[in-house]
Amino acid sequence: MPYRSPVRDIAFSLTEVAGVDQLAATGAFPDFDADLMNAVLEAAGSFSDGVLAPLNRQGDLKGATYANGSVTAAPGFGEAYRQFAEGGWTGLTASAEAGGQALPKALELAAYETVQGANMAFALCPMLSLAAIEALEQHGTEEHKRVYLPKLVSGEWTGAMVLTEPGAGTDLGALTTTATPNGDGTYALNGQKIFITWGDHDATPNIVHMVLARLPDAPAGPKGISLFLTSKYEVKDDGSLGARNDFRPVGIEHKLGIHASPTCVMSYEGATATLVGAPNQGLAHMFVMMNAARVAVGVQGVGIAEVAYQHALAYALERKQGRSIWTGEANAPLFDLPDVRRMLAVSKAKIEAARAICLSTGVAADMARHAGSDETKAAWKGREDLFTPIAKAWSTDVGCEVASLGVQIHGGMGFIEETGAAQYYRDARITPIYEGTNGIQAMDLVGRKLSQDGGASAKAVIVEMRETATALGRLFSGKPVERFVSAVEAVEDATLWLLDAKADKDRAADVLAAADAYLKLLGDVVGGWMLAKGALAAKAKLDAGDGDVEWLEGKIGLYEVYAANVLGHASSRLAAVGQGGALLQKMGRTALGA
Repeated sequence: MPYRSPVRDIAFSLTEVAGVDQLAATGAFPDFDADLMNAVLEAAGSFSDGVLAPLNRQGDLKGATYANGSVTAAPGFGEAYRQFAEGGWTGLTASAEAGGQALPKALELAAYETVQGANMAFALCPMLSLAAIEALEQHGTEEHKRVYLPKLVSGEWTGAMVLTEPGAGTDLGALTTTATPNGDGTYALNGQKIFITWGDHDATPNIVHMVLARLPDAPAGPKGISLFLTSKYEVKDDGSLGARNDFRPVGIEHKLGIHASPTCVMSYEGATATLVGAPNQGLAHMFVMMNAARVAVGVQGVGIAEVAYQHALAYALERKQGRSIWTGEANAPLFDLPDVRRMLAVSKAKIEAARAICLSTGVAADMARHAGSDETKAAWKGREDLFTPIAKAWSTDVGCEVASLGVQIHGGMGFIEETGAAQYYRDARITPIYEGTNGIQAMDLVGRKLSQDGGASAKAVIVEMRETATALGRLFSGKPVERFVSAVEAVEDATLWLLDAKADKDRAADVLAAADAYLKLLGDVVGGWMLAKGALAAKAKLDAGDGDVEWLEGKIGLYEVYAANVLGHASSRLAAVGQGGALLQKMGRTALGA
């Protein structure tokens, strides 16, 4: 089944759940309204469905290739990228001064879901350019903004994020790549980097690398890292390209999935570079890119879940197998098996929950930058910071879960590559790993984001969820409301427990032991909150006679499915939060069979 961008679902989530209409009051987006939003989403969906989705399977089968020190993009990807750039898709949120359209971040995330769903391997290329644009807008020099930023915004050049080394993955403080002053304001980069997504290709004439490296006098550890910009080719004063710079790929990785996305091993051998931002502040500057990429990867989880779900749904409707318990039909489709219907319904509910979490993070980012008062901006920034690790980790877990259920719904045929279900499973599996593993996201949530404002952001979310629970009582009675109320109580209990534990330096292990369970609990319950808001909005539209009755009733039903299948697990998540570090310490090498 060909991928169909879920534009109506995305628009509903953006307006009725994430609350993108709040941006109008800031005055920062005078041209943004419902008509523009719908036009952008429709155009993104049309391009993704018509151009990118047809390349997805052949990209998986043929992949990017490496030979003689250079990478060739998968067949059709170069031309697709040129069309993508011509459409202005890399400049949606960039400043008008740099040639961008200065639209909301939330709209960019919404539009890019269609790209991620249609062709995840392709989407990684512009996704990293967006992160580079954001870093240069905030920390680049005037020369960077004059020479490089417009080319990235237009899509004429692409960007790459260059962090990881063979001995420095999660622990970036261990990196050894050096930056030696050349005496003319530039630096010579020397070292090897691995896992560099779209680090080399032939789809554009130049590639801009944002590289972490150490200055000669830098202190050890993460406080001695600086950020540098180096491009594949020298850029002359008139903007034309000159000689090849002294870095190149020495190979590409052979991976489980995303075969059309070249994952490069890069060697820097005296490459000429310029400093971005302040010396030894590279990690902080790079976090601008990383945080942008983390939310984008969350959207990637939504996109891969959506396409896997659509594929499974089509198969379930087409494949005849057994008698229907509901209609009595003897040769009924798989869709009429209750367990298959359950898997599809839970998948759909989780996709919509994850989508709303990611888009709500985007709205929070926009409001944090553009809301009126400093106090209001700070509150929205707290919401953005709290939601970012949830958007990345919980949504990518959903992507893997739904892709796995997609294989399951196909039965034995799901295990056969020709049906296509396996590709989504293989592609999805990287998303909980890169841009900071989901375990790192959980540690970031409990280690920094939860307590950076004394827990105020988390407590504000709890207050808002309780307000929604009260409103929900006017739509449902019994279990759908009770499960949400109990789940919110579990979040409050876990939050207070963690804040108390963090105040005691002797309980650091307890905090870290609770991290994964707390993130999953918060993701589950915030996801339920999002669906509850969607159900209330759908009911309001039904009462007003506004919209497709069956589709709106489906939004209400999705909340009920989620409450029955997900929110009931909040108590077990809460129990895991309180397991304590001593229990995990007890499970030492002998206990675990080492």
